[in-house]
Amino acid sequence: MKVTVNIDCTPEEARQFLGLPDIKPLQEAFMASMQEKMSSGLSSEDMDKMFNLWLSPGLKQAGQNIEAFQNLFWNAVKSSDK
Repeated sequence: MKVTVNIDCTPEEARQFLGLPDIKPLQEAFMASMQEKMSSGLSSEDMDKMFNLWLSPGLKQAGQNIEAFQNLFWNAVKSSDK
């Protein structure tokens, strides 16, 4: 015997029903902190540390051009200021 149950609810309702924590305030605080750091200007050392955390060692060893990715990122940040 096979029973299928379809539940129509929002993600917030599902989290509440399952007893999962609401991490939206934490996410908003993190994003505000990141935005503040980005707008205050990061040094190149900060950028290196950030990319080393984001990119796995396998990607760096596979010949990925991190400097080109940094330039792309900085160009996007500069263009958003206009």
